[in-house]
Amino acid sequence: MFSSLINLVIPLNLCIFLMVAGFVLCLVRFTRSGLSLIFTGILWVLIWSLPITSIVFGGILENSYPHHPAEQYPTAQAIVVLGGATANNRINWFEPLEPDSKIARVDTAAELYFQQKAPRILVSGGALSGDVSEARGMAARLKTLGVPAEDIILENESRTTHENAAMTVQQLKDHQIHSILLVTSALHMPRSMAAFSKYDLEVTAAPNPGQITVPDDKDFSLFIPNERALAGSRSILKEYVGVLVYWLRGWV
Repeated sequence: MFSSLINLVIPLNLCIFLMVAGFVLCLVRFTRSGLSLIFTGILWVLIWSLPITSIVFGGILENSYPHHPAEQYPTAQAIVVLGGATANNRINWFEPLEPDSKIARVDTAAELYFQQKAPRILVSGGALSGDVSEARGMAARLKTLGVPAEDIILENESRTTHENAAMTVQQLKDHQIHSILLVTSALHMPRSMAAFSKYDLEVTAAPNPGQITVPDDKDFSLFIPNERALAGSRSILKEYVGVLVYWLRGWV
């Protein structure tokens, strides 16, 4: 259900669907209805290609749990990092990807660890393709950053945010952990906090820095269609649809 809804509302997908449906209606002489569908599809793509749309709707999500410097967070028994890489971990949603300046979720977790905010890090995420889970990949990165292997806990099976929460909580219970700092992207944090809120657990949101901000570029316009805005719209819509689906299923 979740994947189907996401695929349906992706701007290009919905535009194509509505345009095809509109042309069919025009062919069978329901011209007004057909033209209305065609116009709606084009408008949907146009709206989500504008940076202002990402700034407004993405900003609502990212600002729900603002990012803070690591030293400002309270201490907890563990840091939990969820798999994923929103916008490829780029610093700014609208700027080209710079590999040397990426901020991954594990980087935020490591910073919290070295600030002594928690003595252990649990990485959560199964294999999306192949045999290597996201958790193993994150654990490898943490080790290169200097986090000892004995302080890393792996949850290798989850493939959704709902499963992240359910399977992580079981791991936490096994290790008698009752308070965590939850690390994920700022965009993903509202759905993640909602998923974890169902459990008897003290959770503090510790998101990555927000990515959906106006870049320092004098030529950038909020009202001129932008390829990155359109490409990134899927991530924003995924979160809104995800919260709705999770609520309907009783997962939040």
